[in-house]
Amino acid sequence: MTVGFSVENRVARVTLDRPDRMNAVDAATEKELEAIWTEIESRDDISCVVLTGSGQKAFCTGADLKGGATKSGLEYWAESRTNGFGGLAFRKSLDVPVIARVNGYALGGGFEMVLGCDIVIAADTAKFGLPEARVGRMPLDGGMVLLQRKIPHNLAMSVMLTGRQFTAAEMQGFGIVNETVPFDELDAAVDRWVSDIVACAPLSLKAIKQTVNRTGHLSPAEAQGLRTPALIRALQSEDAVEGVTAFREKRAPVWQGR
Repeated sequence: MTVGFSVENRVARVTLDRPDRMNAVDAATEKELEAIWTEIESRDDISCVVLTGSGQKAFCTGADLKGGATKSGLEYWAESRTNGFGGLAFRKSLDVPVIARVNGYALGGGFEMVLGCDIVIAADTAKFGLPEARVGRMPLDGGMVLLQRKIPHNLAMSVMLTGRQFTAAEMQGFGIVNETVPFDELDAAVDRWVSDIVACAPLSLKAIKQTVNRTGHLSPAEAQGLRTPALIRALQSEDAVEGVTAFREKRAPVWQGR
């Protein structure tokens, strides 16, 4: 598999691409994705990330079970993957909003990557699931620990204990998908969300996501008292002044990212 990566107008686009269009991730792709997330974290010219799969068939179908892997399930589980599947599933250091553009199958690790995104826009033909139990495995790279924290217990268990595939409409009902549209409207829907995000101050976006990522385990009082680095930077920024000034002058703000 190859990973496409481009940045334009403050939007990074990350595309999983495999000739058979099922977009299964191998070890080399995991390393490539980790490098991409690390680069995005180091840059100040990115306000939003769109993650998708090429074509119409699949967003990502998880680990490559046909790739001749020699590791046992126990060996795979014992390996350190701090950030979860694709380097994204439970990554806490990426302070840029990530949109999942789900164009087809999002299964196993692919669904775990979706769970690591902030906003999920799906084609009405998309399918989601954690089928690991059907092949004698478990969703080790984020599925078991993330899904139960995002949706009610019985819904999470219905996904993991059956291994069945769920439609985009069902996942929207569960609260995982933000918007479901016909495939030919998918790009337009994603662009609407991107436009709304990049209209916001980039430092505010980072401050919001960093605070959410670092305070989810705290009580409200503890979270309110935490002064995250991105929060302090945003509060002291020129953009904080520019935003209020633009509002008073009834014009669009011009963000400098400082």
